[in-house]
Amino acid sequence: MGRPDAELSILVVDDGEIAEINRQYLGRTGPTNVISFPMNEGGFDDINPDLLGDVVISVDTAQREAADAGIGITDRFDDLLIHGILHLLGYDHETGEEDERIMAEKNAWLKDCLAKN
Repeated sequence: MGRPDAELSILVVDDGEIAEINRQYLGRTGPTNVISFPMNEGGFDDINPDLLGDVVISVDTAQREAADAGIGITDRFDDLLIHGILHLLGYDHETGEEDERIMAEKNAWLKDCLAKN
């Protein structure tokens, strides 16, 4: 993705914690599976350009989604981590069909890279 020196923070929480983060920072109610906080936005975006930001994943929601999909928790966690990283890199599936398609392609590419390693 062209960012070999990039860094990010990963926080794994339960549904209660992610629901509070969701409410406090996004004004949304209830738990979600993943939230990303990019560092390349706002007044401090030039402090460390290699610092991508934070990805917060709810292990409770990931476990439920994995069970519902018939996949392992590790696979679901990887999916959520990739999704969060793509958001940190500026991709957004919620801004239109073309952006959703591009993000899906990047997601598949990253997942393939993980599978090969």
